[in-house]
Amino acid sequence: MSQKDFKTLDEQIDILKKRGLSIKDEERAKKFLLSQNYYNIINGYAKFFPRTGDNYTNGTDFDEITSLYTFEREFKQTLLLAILEAEAHLRSIFSYRFAEMYPNDPYAYLNIKNYDNNKIENILSSADTISKLSQTINYYSKSQKDGSIAHYLKKYKNVPIWVLINYLNLGELRHMLSQSTGTLQNKVAKDFTEFVNQNILVNIKEPFHLETLNSLLKNINEVRNICAHNNRIIGFKCRQDAKYWEPLHSKYNINEKSERRSVYTVFISLQCFISKTEYGILHNSILKRIKRLSKNLHTISINEILSQLGFPEDWHLKEQKIDQ
Repeated sequence: MSQKDFKTLDEQIDILKKRGLSIKDEERAKKFLLSQNYYNIINGYAKFFPRTGDNYTNGTDFDEITSLYTFEREFKQTLLLAILEAEAHLRSIFSYRFAEMYPNDPYAYLNIKNYDNNKIENILSSADTISKLSQTINYYSKSQKDGSIAHYLKKYKNVPIWVLINYLNLGELRHMLSQSTGTLQNKVAKDFTEFVNQNILVNIKEPFHLETLNSLLKNINEVRNICAHNNRIIGFKCRQDAKYWEPLHSKYNINEKSERRSVYTVFISLQCFISKTEYGILHNSILKRIKRLSKNLHTISINEILSQLGFPEDWHLKEQKIDQ
């Protein structure tokens, strides 16, 4: 079986130059390739620049490619931070409402009667959720002897929901929420209306229903996984359109027939889950990074990258900073 031979940094530079890539500072380029990985940079981003076969055209230079690489990395870090803030709010609100609904029921989250069991598929999903929660308690009680789960088990013989919730990832938390009773889900959705009112600044006539909550969270979760696992976000699309919600989407000229599974639609949906200050930091950081990338691109337009992310054309020129 044939395989690619190892190439030294000098050989990597020679290959790129023979392919028509302009490299102004070879020593700096070699340092960048050493610390960032040739495969990730070149194979991952070459497709966005003009080429004929493997050869670069129109004067593409190494700095353009590294600028795009750096932009995407920082873009993901910024987006992930905001998603983690949304996740923290969801943990706190959900655990409070769950404990409030079952105040005198130890391990209420392990009781299948406390979930929505109107359909057989719901019962199976609830049983699966309960099994995973039980496994989580069992695992962390043994693997982290000084952790909070072990502490509560030893001292109180019980692990409250507000302790357990911190050991669940967003996907597990989202599934637990979606399997909860409609009453509980609606309370959680109503609590998030406070963030909506802060960010969207309209008189909400259409309630933030649980269907909308779950749909937006599902796509946020998909983007979270892309960012957390350092996968390619340029060109990424969620598996399904988020549910159309007029108070949010109409503000951005997105209608019911518009695609709602891009990174951009996830970005704007975060307004429903984080504070005005948190969203302002996210918005301003993304705006700054896009403007900086725009100045560093010469052989392609920034709009080609914005389009891959689902952002409107010239978004960085039309948008203003948000006062925090």
